Amino acid sequence: MNIRSKTSKNNRQGSKKCITISALATLVLTGGLAVQSADAHWYQWYRSTGVVYTQSNIPTPNGNSILGFRRDALGTLTPLPTASFPTGGAGIPNAPIVGGGPLSITAFASDQEVIVNPEKTRLFTVNSGSNTIAVFDIQKDGNLSPVEGSPFPSGGVAPVSLGLAGDILTVVNQNLLPQIPAQEASDSLPNYTTFRVTPRGRLISIPNSTASVPRGSLPTQALISPNKRLLFGMDAGTGLLRSYRILPNGRLQQSPNSPQKLPPAAFPANPLGLTLGLQVHPRQPILYVAFTLSRQLGVYAYEPDGDLHLLKTVPNSGLFICWIAINRAGTRLYTTNPGDNSVTVYDIGKDPSTPVEIQRVVLRGEMGTGGAQLTLDATGSFLHVVSQSAVNIMPANNRISVLKVNQYDGTVTEVSSSPRLIPSVNNSFPQGIVAN
Repeated sequence: MNIRSKTSKNNRQGSKKCITISALATLVLTGGLAVQSADAHWYQWYRSTGVVYTQSNIPTPNGNSILGFRRDALGTLTPLPTASFPTGGAGIPNAPIVGGGPLSITAFASDQEVIVNPEKTRLFTVNSGSNTIAVFDIQKDGNLSPVEGSPFPSGGVAPVSLGLAGDILTVVNQNLLPQIPAQEASDSLPNYTTFRVTPRGRLISIPNSTASVPRGSLPTQALISPNKRLLFGMDAGTGLLRSYRILPNGRLQQSPNSPQKLPPAAFPANPLGLTLGLQVHPRQPILYVAFTLSRQLGVYAYEPDGDLHLLKTVPNSGLFICWIAINRAGTRLYTTNPGDNSVTVYDIGKDPSTPVEIQRVVLRGEMGTGGAQLTLDATGSFLHVVSQSAVNIMPANNRISVLKVNQYDGTVTEVSSSPRLIPSVNNSFPQGIVAN
């Protein structure tokens, strides 16, 4: 009797334990999941907020600055409490550089005017009108503080693009006079120059690191390969594609088949041959090139020494394809097309060597506005586009467009609050954009 009672009691206790475990399991599978789902939703909401920086590019002496915006989870941009951070230099005015009418290249023929280090703790930008580079520390609240000694000489005239490979910073000096954008400086040449970045952010010139290119080259970009060992550049004025090895001492060594002429397909039968944007695949040795006037995207394979081999070209439905961005996963590629103020989306996930266009979106804005530089935030949730006057110079059209990226297929939709207008000062236009 006692044995049975103990057994029965043990069974009841075991049943209680089973009920408790079962209840816990039910909680996890029902209410618990709801809590987890809410937490996950909140986490995604939190992660989608961030800070966006662009350059005001005001051309007056000491008038240039970095503009900072807080982006909320809906994509709305609000100026930071301190909205403008002086760069200690000057920008350049919006004026034609090459050509005329609908085929003119305006002063925004460049990319990567503003960049940040991988840790998102330091920001670099060009002062194109005063031949210097400004360097800032990024504070936790998004504010910027200039490093000691900033700005630093750029090693040439009209710096327009920056690329960072570890502690080696490369600058493209386009060699154009800001007061006469169509004319080059007579006492120098366009060039690529490198600097050593100290732990505190100072720029130290590397001896014999300047790689000059011929007058009229109009170099546009300092694109760094994912392994930080190669530099790719485009001479928009002459249609030459360049590649360099970044040596351990920071100097640049031109690759064996560089410079390389672009294929005839890159230039339609009109008076101005033009190619602008470059971007590299994050995992494959593939370089994408925007063949601007032929409305094509060029696909190149590159060797460890930087040698380039054209694989193919694919069409782009936008007008005047220019700058390029790729998501971290290497599955989607985005281009800006200033001729019709649009963004094109390509699927490169199935075959990176054969981009397939899946969407083209026309941005909001007045006629004459053209999307230029673009960037994704760190999570790939938003695409940001700096828009400027592409055909006729209308400073009132300066703006930042924000597009939400569909997490399932990578397509984009412009958010309801977009675009964010950027005031023009003395014919200024914003250039360069980064986001976290």
